[in-house]
Amino acid sequence: MIEISVPARICFYGDHQDYLGLPVIAGTIDRYINISAVPNGTSQFQILLKDIGQNRTIELNDPLKKVDAGDYFLSAIAVLKQYGLVLKQGYTIEIKGNVPINAGLSSSSALTVAWVRFLLTSQEFSSEWDDKKVGHWGYEAEVLYFNQPGGLMDQYTIAQGGLLFINTQLGESTKLRANLGRLVVAESGLSKRTLDVLKNARIYGQNAIKSIERQYPEFKMEQVQMEDYERYRHLVPHEFLSHWYAAVHNYRITLEAKKELLKTISDPKYLGDLMNEHQTILQDKIQNTPVEMVAMMDSARKAGAFGSKIVGSGGGGCMVALVTEETKDRVIKAFLKSGAKHAYEVNITDL
Repeated sequence: MIEISVPARICFYGDHQDYLGLPVIAGTIDRYINISAVPNGTSQFQILLKDIGQNRTIELNDPLKKVDAGDYFLSAIAVLKQYGLVLKQGYTIEIKGNVPINAGLSSSSALTVAWVRFLLTSQEFSSEWDDKKVGHWGYEAEVLYFNQPGGLMDQYTIAQGGLLFINTQLGESTKLRANLGRLVVAESGLSKRTLDVLKNARIYGQNAIKSIERQYPEFKMEQVQMEDYERYRHLVPHEFLSHWYAAVHNYRITLEAKKELLKTISDPKYLGDLMNEHQTILQDKIQNTPVEMVAMMDSARKAGAFGSKIVGSGGGGCMVALVTEETKDRVIKAFLKSGAKHAYEVNITDL
């Protein structure tokens, strides 16, 4: 039997930055997608998707001429075949987990990375691989293959595990030493609008930067300073100004959080303040947070949370709050009382 568990992820700082080539801080949490598989002596993958009550059969000799949008099972096979994957053994596969679906904790990316790991483990593969390559192949299968608007944060974080600062331009990760402290996740019960939010944010953010690059070809976003917001503001069309503001200020917040999280012991109050500042930009400038979720996070802060923010692309889904042992239960109750569907403690976990 092959058994694989892959964690969910939370982005703590740098949402909507990775597709601009800017860094993010994200971590894996103790919520998992699990794959259990046994050889079945056939030329098929017989997949049982337990959480949604669906079954799927994939022929090993499928020519992959038609891959429907969002079919990450087939796209991962297509991507890995380019690197030497040969399908030789059929399996009966059970997939289940405790990651809420379409809620911002990257259930789809966790499934994609888990599936990539299964293929590499169960089949013939001629290339060397490590966690970073698993993340990259997951990114190829989920984003590049379908030309979707997301970045590489989800797949790289899930494949490598722990709390990471990710340089999205180079695909390089730095493990952060400090602990974020206690964490509470709340499920809003509102459905996410992932692709719409991502597409708009990406286009607006990239157009803001391009408007500056047209006048200053030497401009590099990764070298931007706070004073550059005003310096280049007149070059950015009005419709993109909010996203120009978000790009500059969220970049600064992410770098400040990295500095704090590289310390042996970090200040949770300061990290919470940075998280709140990041959330304000997400809701006011990128406009990815429904008013119902703003009210839920306000309630969590009043109950003692140091900071709280929406998780994932936005439009709905989950929220995370930085808490202490003393405030944890109060924050959970505040989320639930203000309308959240579920709320519970999670922990940063390595692979």
